Amino acid sequence: MRDIIREGNDTLRAEAKQVQFPLSADDQKLATDMMEYLVNSQDPELAKKYGLRAGVGLAAPQVDVSKQMAAVLVPGDHDGDDPIFKDVIINPVIVSHSVQPGALTEGEGCLSVDREIEGYVIRHDRITLRYYNMAGEQKKIRLKNYPAIVCQHEIDHLHGILFYDHINENNPFAADDDLVLIS
Repeated sequence: MRDIIREGNDTLRAEAKQVQFPLSADDQKLATDMMEYLVNSQDPELAKKYGLRAGVGLAAPQVDVSKQMAAVLVPGDHDGDDPIFKDVIINPVIVSHSVQPGALTEGEGCLSVDREIEGYVIRHDRITLRYYNMAGEQKKIRLKNYPAIVCQHEIDHLHGILFYDHINENNPFAADDDLVLIS
């Protein structure tokens, strides 16, 4: 947790640079370390032992590295289930998205934001994501609901956007009739 920078740090508001392939040794270590953090943070015993806040995504800018890389680990619905989505997404691009908006009923949190900020973070309910994995292979995946929200949150980090930038300041829980609320 001590390596994760907090809001107010300029790196969180900067446009991250594209990652070059093949990955350098430093980039490989960064990707591996970010995924290891997520795995450990989702294990209650390890999280307690190391003082980790649970996370489902961690972007390189959050550890003060301005590169387009993020680790994503969306756990399965039940203990022991395979993850719904687990990968390090490098140079990710949303190539298409639904018109229908989506938001988490509980709002969003962030490892770089130490305060609760209430309100709907309006995003796309479904996305098609193109990215490169650590091996440099191009991937294209369709995601919906929670995994789509998580990836959009991490991609925002790569462009200097924080989740609360999406919340309506005047009416934090304002929502159109077609908003898909995800619990």
